[in-house]
Amino acid sequence: MTRPILPSNRSLYYGGAWHLPLAGGSRTCSSPATGETYGEVAVGDADDMEAAIRSAYAAFPEWRDTPPLTRAKALRQIAQVMRDNREDLALLDAAESGNPVAAMIRDVDIAADLLDFFAGLVTEMKGDSIPMGPNAINFTVREPHGVVGRIVAFNHPLMFCGAKMAAPLAAGNTLVLKPAEQAPLSVLRFIELIEGILPPGVFNVVNGGAEAGALLASHPKVAMVGLIGSVPTGRAVMTGAAATIKPVLLELGGKNALIACPDADLDKTAAGIIAGMNFAWCGQSCGSTSRAFVHADIYDAVLERVVARAGEFIPGDPTDPETTMGAVISRRQYDRILKFIEIAKAEGARLIHGGEPAQVWGHPDGNFIQPTIFADVTPDMTIAREEIFGPVLSVLKWSEEATLMEHVNAVDYGLTCSIWTQDLARAHRLARLVDAGFVWVNKSSSHFLGAPFGGVKQSGIGREESLGELLSFTREKNLHLAFD
Repeated sequence: MTRPILPSNRSLYYGGAWHLPLAGGSRTCSSPATGETYGEVAVGDADDMEAAIRSAYAAFPEWRDTPPLTRAKALRQIAQVMRDNREDLALLDAAESGNPVAAMIRDVDIAADLLDFFAGLVTEMKGDSIPMGPNAINFTVREPHGVVGRIVAFNHPLMFCGAKMAAPLAAGNTLVLKPAEQAPLSVLRFIELIEGILPPGVFNVVNGGAEAGALLASHPKVAMVGLIGSVPTGRAVMTGAAATIKPVLLELGGKNALIACPDADLDKTAAGIIAGMNFAWCGQSCGSTSRAFVHADIYDAVLERVVARAGEFIPGDPTDPETTMGAVISRRQYDRILKFIEIAKAEGARLIHGGEPAQVWGHPDGNFIQPTIFADVTPDMTIAREEIFGPVLSVLKWSEEATLMEHVNAVDYGLTCSIWTQDLARAHRLARLVDAGFVWVNKSSSHFLGAPFGGVKQSGIGREESLGELLSFTREKNLHLAFD
């Protein structure tokens, strides 16, 4: 795997056809690791989004009335296309997003698995019967909402596209997806590969900026909108959705905690801390456990092991299968992360690993940053409170459980938490007390097919990757049939 297969079509896709942007907008695509450019890609505005929404709206009645098992068959075909092209799609994803190709191959597999998963659930969108006596029947049915909008992030460009199209389409909705502005090429190539599987207008993609996203959220013909993104973007989507009182599904940011108890296995805990940081993605993951609270009794021993394991992640060319850590998505994000590192130093955090730009041979201008670990962080420090979305881990020392939980829950986020202990009672107690939507015990980072993923507080609304996600793309209707 050396050079990615680029998409032939760089336009907008809606109504089963490729369209040039009405205002002629475009941007240059390039690698955040090597600086190599991959040509221009269309950028749509509000008028383009309007056209895509109308195409989805026109296609909805036919797709709604398509038998569920027929919809499932189409999703399984798409999943197989992804598997048949997994290496090529992953290489393109890696080249443009900066994430290692080995990780991107897993992303393709995850997306294909979720397409199959939701295809298998189409007969589970069931209603209930309510007893009314001999002269009436009362029951509920589940119906699709209509046109669904989904806006996805840059850290898993193709996986988010494949995985997040699955539930809405399985439920009978049509979809308008806005991919990540920074990394749309793998999505465009994916569309080329699956053209003809779905009826025209069922799946539409408009690459665009804030203007296009705002219209998608507020448009009266869009019945529901979902977002994977930042908290500020989530607020903007909710504001837009409020105009027509439409439901939202939001998976937003995180400043997630990992709690290491005094009885935790030292080696496994250190491995869990490193895995939880998602250094392969340069920490660009909303679920990263970027705050490690380590008990005083094991603090020094765990730190020693964490530093040793951090050395396994060496930034490099993301298209090289041997690369273990990629590049930050943009120069803007790169500068932002380095600024947080300087703030941490100024506020008194102790740097024990990394903390500098990484030098990668042959790529002097790449957005590479060393995996960075700060010890002796206190809860009031900036790096312990704000989501950095970069390879920066804060390690905090704790000794008293009540104070620990106060500090763990002090941030506005509540997506994930990882707890490390051999004490089952302690694990249950801490899991109950933590304000998070997804909790691991003696595990970190992993998602599990069918297990609902989502956050509380400002980390989002709703659950994904489960039956609950499928049902959220339906609405319940009650029918009462009187016979007297």
